[in-house]
Order: sequence, then C-alpha cells, then structure tokens
Amino acid sequence: MELQITPVDNTSLSLCVIGDFDAQTIKEAQVCIDKLLTDDSHEHICIDLEHVDFLDTSGIGTIVYFYKRLYERNRSLSICNAHGQPLKMMELLRIGQAIPLNAVATQV
Repeated sequence: MELQITPVDNTSLSLCVIGDFDAQTIKEAQVCIDKLLTDDSHEHICIDLEHVDFLDTSGIGTIVYFYKRLYERNRSLSICNAHGQPLKMMELLRIGQAIPLNAVATQV
C-alpha cells in the first residue's frame, strides 16, 4: 500500500490510498494518520479510495478511528472515489450515515 497526501485548497487535503487497505497494511496507514491528526492546518480530509480494490474490517476500523479523532478536533473527514468491494462493504456497514461517502474532494 502507498499513501499520497495532496492539498486540495487552503483548508482541505486528499489522502490517496493505493493498494489494498487491510489488516496487513493498516500499520503503514496508522503512522500517516497520526501525523495528519497532529497537523491542524487542514480542516477537512478526504480519503481517496480510487485505487483501492480491497478493504477489510481493519481498514474500516482505521477509517472510523480517523473520523472520530478528527471529529474530536472539530475537523471533518469524507471518503471519495470508493467503488467495487470497498464501496459495497461501506454501504453494507452504513458508514455513509456518519462519514460522507463518495463526496467530492473539495466538499466539507
């Protein structure tokens, strides 16, 4: 798995996940997420799942953890470009009821 951070504008950034987001790869993601949590320069973060073909419950747990920590800091999170199995899993678990799902990266 690879993670790419791209500023969208002055208040938002995109965290692009490339590869599977599962139990074997979440440790890499956790390091990046912890850095983003301590950097309050962006109010909104969009997790871009365009290049993710597989997401398991560990990946979901990591996304929910990230959402909760951002929410505690009055910041927001959305998920964009989810498709295939990751989208189906998030719809099944109703993740979209808490985290905007398939939002445009600039939406807050």
